[in-house]
Amino acid sequence: MYFIVVKFETKPEFTDQFMDLVGPFTSATREEPGNLWFDWSRSVENPAEFVLVEAFLDDEAAGAHAQSAHFAAGLEAMRPALVATPKIVSRKVDGDAWGEMGELQIG
Repeated sequence: MYFIVVKFETKPEFTDQFMDLVGPFTSATREEPGNLWFDWSRSVENPAEFVLVEAFLDDEAAGAHAQSAHFAAGLEAMRPALVATPKIVSRKVDGDAWGEMGELQIG
């Protein structure tokens, strides 16, 4: 699978509405057949920083996502809201789901 983490820092005037701004992009991506997850979080240290954790089943799914109309539209929608170019980690990894943490077993 392709596992991707992206950090976005928003301009102050866009921070409170950022999740609304990326809503259509998020919904459309989650409907893609090869999308495994597309989850947003907000930094507890910097409220203007949003973190996107996403995964796609394989090369084909990741490529289709990057070539989709909603991907291009989503990037353009968020562009005016951002302070700087987002930071990304994108890697192909084994698996197709979240695994259990071996070091911290519950129950």
